[in-house]
Amino acid sequence: MRTFIQQMKSADLVEEITDPVSSVYEAPKLAFRTHKMLEFTNMDGHRCVMNTIFDRESLSVALGIPKERLVKTLAACTYAGKTRDAGPLQFENADLAKIPIMKHFPKDAGKYLTSGIVFSEWNGVTNASIHRLQVLDETHLIGRIVEGRHTYKLMKQAFSEGKKLPIAIVIGPHPAVTFAASTRVPEGKEMQYAAEILGKELDLFTCPNGVKVPDAEIVLYGYLTEELHEEGPFVDISGTYDPIRMQPVLELVGMHTKPDFIYHGIVPAGAEHKMLMGAPYEPRIYQAVAGVTNVKDVYLTPGGAGYFHAVVQIKKMTDGDGKNAIMAAFAAHTSLKHVVIVDEDIDIYDPSDVEFAIATRVRADTDVMIISGVRGSSLDPCRIGDGMNVKAGVDATIPLGQEDEFIRAEWD
Repeated sequence: MRTFIQQMKSADLVEEITDPVSSVYEAPKLAFRTHKMLEFTNMDGHRCVMNTIFDRESLSVALGIPKERLVKTLAACTYAGKTRDAGPLQFENADLAKIPIMKHFPKDAGKYLTSGIVFSEWNGVTNASIHRLQVLDETHLIGRIVEGRHTYKLMKQAFSEGKKLPIAIVIGPHPAVTFAASTRVPEGKEMQYAAEILGKELDLFTCPNGVKVPDAEIVLYGYLTEELHEEGPFVDISGTYDPIRMQPVLELVGMHTKPDFIYHGIVPAGAEHKMLMGAPYEPRIYQAVAGVTNVKDVYLTPGGAGYFHAVVQIKKMTDGDGKNAIMAAFAAHTSLKHVVIVDEDIDIYDPSDVEFAIATRVRADTDVMIISGVRGSSLDPCRIGDGMNVKAGVDATIPLGQEDEFIRAEWD
């Protein structure tokens, strides 16, 4: 994390805030309202960073990949990076009161740890993924563990054997680790993916409960239990309050911190949250669409919460490619709600250009696909139940053979 902060400063992408700032509302509000990395030197007496990966330029710095090649390069990864055993970490008793965990919005149920990567292991199978974690007291958190995700599966396997699931929570690793943990990769391959991105072996340290974790500013270890507690309300990716649910309690045993540790906070529905929710899916969509046509680029848009809306740029080869691309995109990202397919001449990062394609190249009766009764996202406020939804795909490409009718006026 510290090397990355220096790289961001060299790129003039960091704003340092030296005035005292509160972790309750004030720091989240500042992060929500800016598109720049913020470095707080005194947030409740601690150092803190927010918006570490807030756009594609910062993601490019974090991963060491040129911005224009991000999606294509990540789509080609094989999850074959190497890790190595770096020995045990030393821990003291866990005490969440020593960490400046934030309360983000007035109606949140309490303070939430939003950047914590939950590492879990059961019967030799590992997982690393980010879950929102509500503070219950100094040694307990309530985790939003979504049904069907890998952490949930490992948890259920442990419970079926009458055991608690060993976990560790990592705060402030290198951003490549955070990005990898946000990506749906083959089971157990998150740290191999991070190592491949970084281009070097990744050190993994062992916690007393056997869970292995990468280097980070803060590491907590403990167990995911069968005890349930109300979790929420909480503002999630849509910017609206997610409802109260009964969720499992995590009991913490030990805590490891670097001297003068730097806390990493993510403001819900902010720029970094949207990047970490959406950008990891762009390579998956790219791969899927590449299987049906010549794909050029993929973008999950900020206006679509960085998660629900995609624009996919293709080089159309045959009639029907647009609709095939729509189906491939939905298959690759099941939470995707609306997708627009455009030609190479459309700038997918310019909302006006995408709207132009929809306005001039779409006939609703033939170019819009409506798919009902499919799995969507439990975070969508207009979902059916806890995830079923209706999806729409828009083929905004020029019909083959009619290109001359769609030439855009321009000066040489």
